[in-house]
Amino acid sequence: MASRHLSRSIAMQSLYEWDFSNKELDLDKIVEKNLKEFGPGLEDQGFVWELVTGVVEHLKEINEIITKAAPQWPLQQISIVDRNILRIGIYELLYEDRKAVPPKVAINEAIELAKSFGGENSGKFINGVLGTVFELISSSEKEQKPKK
Repeated sequence: MASRHLSRSIAMQSLYEWDFSNKELDLDKIVEKNLKEFGPGLEDQGFVWELVTGVVEHLKEINEIITKAAPQWPLQQISIVDRNILRIGIYELLYEDRKAVPPKVAINEAIELAKSFGGENSGKFINGVLGTVFELISSSEKEQKPKK
């Protein structure tokens, strides 16, 4: 498994466990435990921490984006796995350097996580929501560019 994909998996598993506990468990301890268990020898542990802390720092706005992009699915009705995959995907779409993580890579990685960890329709659901988010971001960026 590629290093960054493994990092995303560990970040998702950590966020899942934290979310499942209603955010009562110590997230740092969860990440450390998961790094030891699932990522021994992982070259870039910093990427796991970047994803986890980035999602938590922007959790309120990320949750609002999910709510807007999937209005028929109240946030608490989305499975915990799918919800946290979406959070990572949206974090990467909005806050990662696009040269390091192009939008299509962020979306594809989220779909792959959904196929590995989610339910039967998780991949399609994640693809649909992140596709909507990407379209909103793209149209917003086009509107902000000065016209020549």
